[in-house]
Amino acid sequence: MDGGKINGDDYIVVKAIDNGVSISGLTRGKDTKFHHSEKLDRGEVMIAQFTEHTSAIKIRGKAQIYTKHGIVETGE
Repeated sequence: MDGGKINGDDYIVVKAIDNGVSISGLTRGKDTKFHHSEKLDRGEVMIAQFTEHTSAIKIRGKAQIYTKHGIVETGE
């Protein structure tokens, strides 16, 4: 994101390494809340985008996360 503005190119790709990877979207604003969640099984991929409603994405479980900044692998 650039200067607090939403950029349509701000997305991540999450690839589940194990079954049961949990992905949760968190809202923007004064009160941060969970607004969406998904579960992925091994090999499944999800593309998530930061939007006017989504300010953060929480990932639990073993996964690879691909961003414009590089690749991150979560722990177990």
